[in-house]
Amino acid sequence: MDRRKSIQTIILGAGASALAFHGCNTEGGKASGEIPATDDTKYFGRTPEELERIEKLNAEQLFNEHEMETIAVLSTVILPPKEPHGGPIEAEVPEFIEFMGKDIPEMQNTLLGGLMWLDHKSNTEFGKEFKSAALEQQKQILDTICFHDMEVPLDEQPLEIQFFHLMRALTMTGYYTSKVGIADLGYKGNQPNVWDGVPQDVLDQHGVAYDPEWIAKCVDQSKRGVLAEWDDEGNLLT
Repeated sequence: MDRRKSIQTIILGAGASALAFHGCNTEGGKASGEIPATDDTKYFGRTPEELERIEKLNAEQLFNEHEMETIAVLSTVILPPKEPHGGPIEAEVPEFIEFMGKDIPEMQNTLLGGLMWLDHKSNTEFGKEFKSAALEQQKQILDTICFHDMEVPLDEQPLEIQFFHLMRALTMTGYYTSKVGIADLGYKGNQPNVWDGVPQDVLDQHGVAYDPEWIAKCVDQSKRGVLAEWDDEGNLLT
């Protein structure tokens, strides 16, 4: 599964209901963005069709320069950068958010409308655009929309509530699926365990023991990277 589809699944599964209630297309009875099944299994990673779609989306523009700058500021308020890895800017979260907005058009009204609301609110209260307001002023605005009534479905909440809920999900998802975010987590992926044989007390319990010659070949940690070799009769050589 490529990163784009993985991220769609993560966002939807993580409770980003601000986009989830837009995420279905009744036309033809198929979910929005559904990839047709194929019997072709020779591809690993992105298929040629996916690469073509990604290239097409990258060539499009959803947000203007001001909107991208606003998203950059908002994402760093949501997730302040941390040393030594950085934050949303270093992880290219604004570019990720724009890409997802193009990939899932149902999100666009919420994103664009929310950005307009931020500037209107900031201009009304502080006489300046959101991106130019002081951090404490920005937080004061966001404090009014960062929580919502859990008894009311999110799609029935005001647009600005839906917007912040979606932006927070996209920011966190974009960051923690990036190289920067993964480095920040310290996640190294699956690591092979060191196996030094069945514990001696278990061997004693069952009255068995390893052949010293065999154990020297199989449980020598200095040879972990050496591929085993066998003779024609199935005997382990190295």
